[in-house]
Amino acid sequence: MIILQVTPLSQNFWVAGLEAIALLALAAYIGWWLGQRTFAVKIEGLHADIDAKRTALDDCKKSKVAVKVAHAPVETPVVSVPVAALAPEPVVPVVPDDLKIVEGIGPKIEGLLNNEGIFTFAQLATTAPERIKEILEAAGPRFQMHDPTTWPTQSAMARDGKWDELKTWQEELNKGRLE
Repeated sequence: MIILQVTPLSQNFWVAGLEAIALLALAAYIGWWLGQRTFAVKIEGLHADIDAKRTALDDCKKSKVAVKVAHAPVETPVVSVPVAALAPEPVVPVVPDDLKIVEGIGPKIEGLLNNEGIFTFAQLATTAPERIKEILEAAGPRFQMHDPTTWPTQSAMARDGKWDELKTWQEELNKGRLE
């Protein structure tokens, strides 16, 4: 067995303490200096990005002014349209379903699906598992392990009100996967 003996740099307690403080101060200064160099490069890159964006914004503003000046007013013919044709179509609001009922979907994945426009069991039932997998993979490595192959089928059961059948099947699943 090897026993390491740790001895102070000096035999005097006070001198050894001062030497240790000096070494810590040197290490702190080196760390600070390396951090300054690293962040200085990043800050310079960000400033370059800001300058590029400002230039692009100025170009965009100039092109808008040029477009406004370049177009002369054009007389448009008056067309009579029946008032019934102008009435807006009624918009039926989508009432979101609790997608967390589907085995394998939690609050975070429900949020990802909602961001992609999937709010109801009917929408999830008609979404291909490959598309759901793409959504999960785009969200990062923490979501890539999920297997959405059974989610559309579970959603179809929930959409159709087959709650007992869904519950029975979910008891056989392991986090939304067939095992």
